Amino acid sequence: MPKSGKEIVSEFFKIVRSGKEIERASEFMAETVVAHQVQAENEYSVTRSPQDYADHVQEMLDEYGDFSLEVQEILADGAKVYVRWRQIGENENGEEVIEIASAVYLVRDEKIVAYWIQIDRKGLELQKE
Repeated sequence: MPKSGKEIVSEFFKIVRSGKEIERASEFMAETVVAHQVQAENEYSVTRSPQDYADHVQEMLDEYGDFSLEVQEILADGAKVYVRWRQIGENENGEEVIEIASAVYLVRDEKIVAYWIQIDRKGLELQKE
């Protein structure tokens, strides 16, 4: 029986986005994923492969250490899955850094093919000061 988009995205967060097994990104992501980045009025898109995404999560691990990731909400409407999360790591001074973010993932043929992400970048910036 095929997995629902909600099941796929939920597993993706537990396994890959959490930083636990980033090498498994290709199990959840299509060969090409369009990542729509929303930063206030500056919206842009980048194309990522599963390896690009794994490298991105590795960068977070390098910057914030073994962070904790709490999915606070996950909702599905057909092929689209909304996720809101809270990530807590530490900066190089051992101080807590909290990221609050949300994204909508588009799942087709049991793979993530696109997502639209919003991150509280100002909050992250203020924590670095």
